[in-house]
Amino acid sequence: MDTAIMGILNRLRHYLPAQAPLKDFIHHNTLHAFQREEFFAGLQQASQIFGYKVLLGIEEYRALYHQGKISEEALQSVVNTSDLSMEPAQVLTKMLQEDSSVQYDGRVGQLRSVWKNHYRINIDKVSHPILFRLAGNYLDQGISIWNFPLHEDGFLASIRELQAGSISALFKSSRVRKLLDDPDTSLRQLLEILVGDSKLFERYLFDQQFAHPGWSGMVAVLERNPESLLDKRRISLTDFIILELLLEIDFLDRKFGNIWPSLSQSVSESFPDLFAPVEPDESFQIRSLWQRAYEWTYYDQVLSGLQCAPTEIIAPVESDSFQALFCIDDRSCSLRRYVELQEPGVRTYGTPGFFQVEFYFQPEEGKFLTKVCPAPVQPKVVIREYNGVKKYKDDLHFSKHSQGLLGGWFISQTMGFWSAIQLLGNVFRPAASPAMVSSFQHMDRDAVLGIRQEGHSSEWEGLKLGFTEEEMANRISSLLGSIGATQHFSPLVYLIGHGASSVNNTYYAGYDCGACSGRAGSVNARVAAWMANQPSVRLILQSKGIIIPDFVQFIGGLHDTTRDEIEFYDTENLSKNNASLHQKFAQKFNQALSLNAKERSRRFNLLSTRDTAQRIHQQVKLRALSLFEPRPELNHATNAICIIGRRALSQQLFLDRRAFLNSYDPENDQDGIFLTGILKAVAPVCGGINLEYFFSRTDPHRLGAGSKLPHNVIGLLGVANGVEGDLRPGLPTQMTEVHDPIRLLVVVEQKPDFILSVLAKDSSTRQWFDNNWIHLVAIDPDSRQLYRYENGQFRVYHSKAAKPPYLKDWNQLIESTEDNIPVHLLTKMK
Repeated sequence: MDTAIMGILNRLRHYLPAQAPLKDFIHHNTLHAFQREEFFAGLQQASQIFGYKVLLGIEEYRALYHQGKISEEALQSVVNTSDLSMEPAQVLTKMLQEDSSVQYDGRVGQLRSVWKNHYRINIDKVSHPILFRLAGNYLDQGISIWNFPLHEDGFLASIRELQAGSISALFKSSRVRKLLDDPDTSLRQLLEILVGDSKLFERYLFDQQFAHPGWSGMVAVLERNPESLLDKRRISLTDFIILELLLEIDFLDRKFGNIWPSLSQSVSESFPDLFAPVEPDESFQIRSLWQRAYEWTYYDQVLSGLQCAPTEIIAPVESDSFQALFCIDDRSCSLRRYVELQEPGVRTYGTPGFFQVEFYFQPEEGKFLTKVCPAPVQPKVVIREYNGVKKYKDDLHFSKHSQGLLGGWFISQTMGFWSAIQLLGNVFRPAASPAMVSSFQHMDRDAVLGIRQEGHSSEWEGLKLGFTEEEMANRISSLLGSIGATQHFSPLVYLIGHGASSVNNTYYAGYDCGACSGRAGSVNARVAAWMANQPSVRLILQSKGIIIPDFVQFIGGLHDTTRDEIEFYDTENLSKNNASLHQKFAQKFNQALSLNAKERSRRFNLLSTRDTAQRIHQQVKLRALSLFEPRPELNHATNAICIIGRRALSQQLFLDRRAFLNSYDPENDQDGIFLTGILKAVAPVCGGINLEYFFSRTDPHRLGAGSKLPHNVIGLLGVANGVEGDLRPGLPTQMTEVHDPIRLLVVVEQKPDFILSVLAKDSSTRQWFDNNWIHLVAIDPDSRQLYRYENGQFRVYHSKAAKPPYLKDWNQLIESTEDNIPVHLLTKMK
């Protein structure tokens, strides 16, 4: 391929959506292509080039101001520091009174509009249905009944086979058939036929591919990461574009004959460069001021509350009733709070939910390996499951016989009637079924896991089977050291992963643990607990300064965030005394889960929050099994902050499930290794979650997936509206409708200079903060003084919000509103 075309394709890949197939649905920054720019500069480029709606409308901001969600103090602050060339009073007048709403059409799409404006034809209407159907069938991962003819050379070669073996020709034009049959047919050759002028090639390809960014983005992802498919397929963006160009030429040949002018010959106007500098826009600047005021109204509430934390932190003691490690996930924020309220002597921690053990997992009856660690990590170990108990019988509905002509007819005529009755019954009495995605089924709790490596030659398909003792000790040392839990262990230490159960939810992987590559964290929690319980591992840990007494036992568990249930693993191995303690603590967990379910229920329209916690909990459990429920839970909706520090920093605050909580002890990190690792994970993971929710909320139709109600699953890859539409990127409105689109605020309990030294070592992490895609504030561990990170340095910051009010009546607060609740203090402060 020539250099110019290759450069165009590389730029195209950079700007296309990067969402993986449904089974690996992991949150990311939707506008990752603009992340090298300052946040608002990048957003303005995305808006003017692609026509995206990247901020709320001016009337939406004004409504938030009148509702009190944008404070007068925050508004005045951003106006006074505005870089607009006018007086603050003039800026305020424009923000509050003048009409400054502008909708950008975008530069992308202008050139190909000539097909409609000049030729009066809709070329997309003809080519897209065929293109999407061919790509969907070729990449199909298990829905299609018949196999697509696969050729070892990939997608385009397979299309040639399909054309050769079809009774009805896919392409009607003889010229196009010759072009398809010639393996040397190039993108340039086809573009010369269609477009003509090479100066317009890039613009045409951007117009063409962003007419269906979902499919183009998926192809680009699969080309780069072919392992994303379980049933492997070879496909490239080049082949995909060549096919679309052939479909367009075929249509034009049939309509106009083999002789028709190229697009450049029909264009009278000139088009500027797609990526020419974006001109400053006053309307956009006004909305960016509103956005800043919106964000800092909430940030100041949080920061004011954090300053109320005691400067003298009570160190862990052996009298702690138990200790529990949860995922940093914002959905664990409220559960930790309720566990602490139920058992005052407990000490809870937050850490990424893969618990520092990275590996592939193979269920006993599973054909494929599943990665259960952060997506960028490439494990070298596989852990296999043995001696499990088969819990469900094979269901005839899901057998291969149901897809055949006779078998399908017979099953539909017999079992079909019974299935219809069951379906109707599920509406009124939801129950578990084989169609349910259950977090507890990711791993058989009764099975044996091959965690320890047996012998030096223990390998399977190029991966090591299990970990050595030294590898186990290194991971447990990293886990405990990073959160500051290296001494004074309680008799029981819980490791609680999380997952979600639901029915009829195509985004199920997005509801599970992002640190486990969109899988439930059950295997990781169980594996890490098993490692920490091994005497040989503890012996090695002693040499690292971590002494775990013999009476201490670790217990793995899984919190189902949809049903608010917890399952514990390997409890039969507990000592008599610890078994008795666990029975007592399990009751505390259950009470906390019921209270957590009640807090969540205020968002659910069909539940009465005024009922008792226990009764609401039962309804929440059934709700997750309901076939007609489009909101099994609200996932990360309303996420806004990430607090990196000791639990005492945030324990006194009610944060309404809006906080990622990563434990970190500033006194236990002399060289910055732990903070480096934490920030390196928090920025892309928590920042990616936050920004995908942000942009799916501001532009639900182009950057989000719209309503999930008309979605159809295409080839188990993605979802589309109908059967021939483009794959939808981003998140559906049922996941974002209650979300407040504000950037993530990361608060680190550490000295500012120390944080700067950490950021200096990792430019990719620092870019998130330098360009303001994430805000960063340091809070001094000794004085509680705040420092805001701006322009590469920390400056003293004073919160403009008053000290949060004391929470007097818990039930009244929960039952009073469906909206986000302001920050409250849980205990009276002197």
